[in-house]
Amino acid sequence: MLFSSTTFIFLFLPILCATYFFCNKKFRNVLLLIFSILFYAWGEPRYIVIMFSTIIINYVGAIFIDKCLHKRFFLFLTIIINLSFLIYFKYFNFFIENINYFFNLKLNFIRVIMPIGISFYTFQSMSYTVDVYRKEVSVQKNIYKLALYITFFPQLIAGPIVKYHDIEYQIDNRKEDLDQVYYGIKRFILGLSKKVLLANTLGAIADKVFSLPVHNFDCLTAWIGALAYSFQLFYDFSGYSDMAIGLGSIFGFKFLENFNYPYISKSITEFWRRWHISLSTWFKEYLYIPLGGNRVSKKRNLLNLWIVFLATGIWHGAEWTFVVWGMWHGLFIIIERLTNFAKKEGGKGLSLFKHAYTILAFVIGWVIFRAENLPYAYQYIQNMFGIIKEHHISYELSYYINNKEILAFFFSTLLSFPLFKNILNLKTNNVFILYSTDVLIFFLFLLSCSSLLASTYNPFIYFRF
Repeated sequence: MLFSSTTFIFLFLPILCATYFFCNKKFRNVLLLIFSILFYAWGEPRYIVIMFSTIIINYVGAIFIDKCLHKRFFLFLTIIINLSFLIYFKYFNFFIENINYFFNLKLNFIRVIMPIGISFYTFQSMSYTVDVYRKEVSVQKNIYKLALYITFFPQLIAGPIVKYHDIEYQIDNRKEDLDQVYYGIKRFILGLSKKVLLANTLGAIADKVFSLPVHNFDCLTAWIGALAYSFQLFYDFSGYSDMAIGLGSIFGFKFLENFNYPYISKSITEFWRRWHISLSTWFKEYLYIPLGGNRVSKKRNLLNLWIVFLATGIWHGAEWTFVVWGMWHGLFIIIERLTNFAKKEGGKGLSLFKHAYTILAFVIGWVIFRAENLPYAYQYIQNMFGIIKEHHISYELSYYINNKEILAFFFSTLLSFPLFKNILNLKTNNVFILYSTDVLIFFLFLLSCSSLLASTYNPFIYFRF
């Protein structure tokens, strides 16, 4: 079920809210668990067994880690089982296809369909067992509460990745009030607007461009497609995170922010402090630091960074494009670490150069990320820089972009900067700004719903991962 679907907005969510706020507080966790399972089963009924297995494995594993002498053995065993599920369902096809290709074999195999959200709930589950092992949290002896943590529907399908130590207290001790509900509704609508009005509009441009052979469009069109996808991905994913944070707030949960204006970054290092924060902090806490972090030699530290970004690429999907994308970002992180580029300060000239360099680096990275395969990505990037001279233009520029899409580009660029951050601050004491914001949000909700009813194009990109 999509957050940006009429079924969710006008059926699932109203029924849940009405039931939740009128039932006894003792049963609210159970109610959320039931609705979260229904939410997942709506689209993936076959694979709910996998999610239940993950819950049981981590519940039992954490108890053994807490009670037994051989804590490290049970931690490794639990992690291996978790990763085994992820590797099989996400990477099995990739492994077999590459074995066939590199060894010229023709192995027949049944294609495995990846359960939606497995990357997210697997990482959440592992954070729990590791937190228990580190004695950062108490073992959860109530399996239903652990199940709620893993299956809670706002962040279940596409994050943000909620670490157990960030939410442990809230499972039993949260308080719902009108201010939180009000904030949650507005945050949800803002996320919905990002997704429907900006991401979907620009996604249609990107799909048109990336569906064609690179010789069938010129350099300008290549840049339009790359920028459209860069904005689509940002507003699609940050919009989903906004909706998830808003939904969590409605039910008394406070999730950490997942995006912080990443496109204003002046280095790739800064970019990863602002982009998909829940994933980058997960890798920092559960991979980078255990590898030694920056407490080791310089060479080992650079290797640790490389491993983390290679893992980041692999986490995103079973394609060589994702692997290379992770290595691409890892390369820039290492260069910046060696040169202290991210820490260098200067005047406006240097600041503009750093910003331009960062934009160029991540836009090229997004082309690799979006491309169907590496040869297409390579040719597309060549086309962006005018290296490909022979073109057989299929369509005029007006085929890709019209007035509505130009407007979407304008607002996407404008909202990439924190210009309206203070205006949209929900704690403002200015009555005029407060009511104007409410009117604007209501208008955005109506506009988003109208767009949803008129369009069939409504995928979430990160459902793939």
